[in-house]
Amino acid sequence: MGEQPEMLNFPLFSFRVRDDGQSKQIFDFVRKRFVPLTPEEWVRQHLLRFLTDQYRYPASLLSVEKTVKVNSLSQRADVVVYDRSGLPWMIVECKAPSVPISRETFYQAARYNLTLKVPFFVLTNGREHFCLEFNGSELFFRDTLPVFPS
Repeated sequence: MGEQPEMLNFPLFSFRVRDDGQSKQIFDFVRKRFVPLTPEEWVRQHLLRFLTDQYRYPASLLSVEKTVKVNSLSQRADVVVYDRSGLPWMIVECKAPSVPISRETFYQAARYNLTLKVPFFVLTNGREHFCLEFNGSELFFRDTLPVFPS
């Protein structure tokens, strides 16, 4: 990841970063522990702070690297946001800044939705962000993230 993590298309946030002698780590406030600071994790931590700081999504309703069964295979969704009744409400797929958001990225999120059945998807590589809404039959792009349901 180089000495200095790259600037992303998010507001500036401060993070707890440490070097454990073998690698850099960043504190994940959702999982409440330090995790390896990979390019994808750098994007994920910005996205988590964006959801909680800017959009006031409750951190207690976020799940990071949530195991999702898709066609009897276990896969991990980067972030799942739950509504206040505990139902999955949004899936977030994070990629490293060097990974373009492609059709395959959209399909990956759509596969998770076979199980989770959420109305919202967010796809980001830290530079480009996409928010899609699924109304039960069609998927369409949104200009902004949805307001968290009260």
